[in-house]
Amino acid sequence: MKRELDTLVNQMYSTGVAFEDAVRQFQRQFLLEALLANRGNQCKAAEELGMHRNTLSRKMAELGLGVAEVRASLKRPVRSERLVYSGLRQQIR
Repeated sequence: MKRELDTLVNQMYSTGVAFEDAVRQFQRQFLLEALLANRGNQCKAAEELGMHRNTLSRKMAELGLGVAEVRASLKRPVRSERLVYSGLRQQIR
């Protein structure tokens, strides 16, 4: 993982990404991953991250990360896609 981080940092630095922008993007992606892992539950995500829920909520607002954005990525697929998936699942059994 360290090698991947080093590569990413080198790419960002060589392309002229500002430090503040890099930190902001890292924080946004990190919080998004925690929220997705907890299915949008801010209380559980905050606990996992070791911060208070209000701090998480405030940080989300600062980073422009809305709960609607997180929940939209968690929605079930449309019915036509679910039918294909369930058919494949039955074939595997």
